[in-house]
Amino acid sequence: MGRTAKIASVATLAGFMLTVAIVSVTRPAQPVAPASAPVAAALETPAVDLRRCRTITMPDSGCEAAWEAKRRRFFGREILP
Repeated sequence: MGRTAKIASVATLAGFMLTVAIVSVTRPAQPVAPASAPVAAALETPAVDLRRCRTITMPDSGCEAAWEAKRRRFFGREILP
């Protein structure tokens, strides 16, 4: 690779890094919502229930609720009572 190609590569990389830095600085900060009581209560779902639910083959409302709570926590959706 010639000298001109190396200089062009470094300039391109520096431009990309500068663009990323400017975008990250000018982007508005996302406010973090405090955990509310229903969300905090849902975080206390024992992992033992989910382990038990992995092995059963029959429908179980308790297991369905535990898996739904886990999905909502994973995807960041608020859990309503």
